[in-house]
Amino acid sequence: MEFVKPQPTGKGHADWFNGDVWFDVIHAGTEPSRIRANMVRFAPGARTAWHHHAVGQTLHVIAGIALIGTRDGTVYTAHPGETVTCPPGEEHWHGATEDRFMQHLAWWDGTAPDDDRPETTWLEHVTDAQYQAPRTRSSD
Repeated sequence: MEFVKPQPTGKGHADWFNGDVWFDVIHAGTEPSRIRANMVRFAPGARTAWHHHAVGQTLHVIAGIALIGTRDGTVYTAHPGETVTCPPGEEHWHGATEDRFMQHLAWWDGTAPDDDRPETTWLEHVTDAQYQAPRTRSSD
């Protein structure tokens, strides 16, 4: 058993986020584990850029209301205690509402050593129009 020494909180890179975002790396697995886990905190109005993950991503909302956007223009809302999975290769973004902080746990798998795809591919920033699109709850 090993207790992992915490790393300092990081500031979200401006190429990958609009607004103020901070993250704490919880786990950055090394072979044979490839699991990655971050606790991410978004200031009101902050969001990721469009991106996708080679092996998918899972988000678990801790506080606030998460917005998760898809390329078809749908923007879902997710509340504390809800978990959302984004399948491999699905372009998406996630962030906070305009008036509240949001915190989520994000985990994803790194790619296998023989897989040359990046685990995360970052794309263009989400426009204000995309961010402000009508919002919906899941269909469950």
